[in-house]
Amino acid sequence: MLDHGVIRPSSSPWAAPIVLVKKKDGGVRFCVDFWMLNSVATFHSYPMPRIEEMFETVGGARIMTTLDLAKGYWQIPLDESSREKTAFATPDGLYEFEVMPFGLHSAPATFQRMVNTVLRSCFQFAQAYIDEIVIFSQNWKEHLYHLEEVLECLWDANLTVQLGKCQFAKPYVHYLGHVIRQGKVLPDKEKIRAVQCYPRPSTKKEVRAFLGLAGYYRRLVPQFANIAAPLTNLTKKREPDKVKWTESCEKAFQDLQNSLSMEPILLVADPKKPFVLQTDASNLQLGAVLSQTGNDQIEHPVAFASRRLLLGETRYSTVDERLAIVWALNYFKIYLLGQQFVIETDHKLCLGCRG
Repeated sequence: MLDHGVIRPSSSPWAAPIVLVKKKDGGVRFCVDFWMLNSVATFHSYPMPRIEEMFETVGGARIMTTLDLAKGYWQIPLDESSREKTAFATPDGLYEFEVMPFGLHSAPATFQRMVNTVLRSCFQFAQAYIDEIVIFSQNWKEHLYHLEEVLECLWDANLTVQLGKCQFAKPYVHYLGHVIRQGKVLPDKEKIRAVQCYPRPSTKKEVRAFLGLAGYYRRLVPQFANIAAPLTNLTKKREPDKVKWTESCEKAFQDLQNSLSMEPILLVADPKKPFVLQTDASNLQLGAVLSQTGNDQIEHPVAFASRRLLLGETRYSTVDERLAIVWALNYFKIYLLGQQFVIETDHKLCLGCRG
């Protein structure tokens, strides 16, 4: 890092500790713990893209390219007055960053703002989630033009890409832990393998980590909240750090792993077609499925959603189904606002809610 101008020797009054994190391949990742700096630094807000909306925009493309910006955050230089605040202590002395380091709480928002500004003229055919850019087109000639436009914008901004992680002009791409292919979204096999191979948790922290890993794909799994309920209960404050693993916990653990091993596939939402919203409620949870009819004239799921009932909601009776509808309408509002859709429910009392 010193040779590449990422850091420099420092005489700063600040001194954050370093942390060495073991990587999956056996290597070591160098990290700096900026918790103290983050506690006093001003947080810069910037809206992060919604992954579902990105899939909706990209999914209908026939040719796609993904670009990975090399060493993401390090491509943004730090203001001279801010550099001393990033100082960290090592056995060889004190050093400070000359570029934006990982670990600052405003780093993701700052980078997203920068890349959105750089690609402002390309928003109709290119989107970015932090350092991952996707370019999408309907034909080869159009795609070459789009790719050239994006690369020129990156060149003008002095940004570089990591060629080994890029995918050029493909009918399907791996993007944000998913595979986008011909109007469909499915989980990336490599990411799913991490869920399937996850060791049985023994502590509350490990349970949370597993739920976070599996939960990234909860929109692909029907009744996710219900399946995960025994594991979610282990993370409550009153539960000990050393978890008591029961048969129901084991079943939930295996069911979540198996549900993703079946490679669930979602249809990319088409705002030009009507939606079907199916809702359901039980004494434990609310569930919903948003669907559309595909080009094969068969109804396919666009997204699944579920959550456990709150304590007060468990006392409801026939209101449950209406609660499920209200919750689902709010949950899927980015798809349904201003759109034509049908609600399907098995509760006749809900017919009285028609306007």
